[in-house]
Amino acid sequence: MKVKIDRTLCIGVGNCVAVAPTVFKLDKNNKAILIDEDSVDSQTLMDAAESCPVDAIIIEDDEGNQIYP
Repeated sequence: MKVKIDRTLCIGVGNCVAVAPTVFKLDKNNKAILIDEDSVDSQTLMDAAESCPVDAIIIEDDEGNQIYP
């Protein structure tokens, strides 16, 4: 799985950080950034993406197909 963040959508709520703190953190602009997407399992990545209220976290499969949102 590959994770992308649409920083134009991110509003800095931080749910992704709460769900997967080894994967996401908020930068100085209060926008999510990736730390280490390989540090958790695929279900945790999906849970973090689903926790985003503005769907700023995009999950792709290994072939590059978008699977969330």
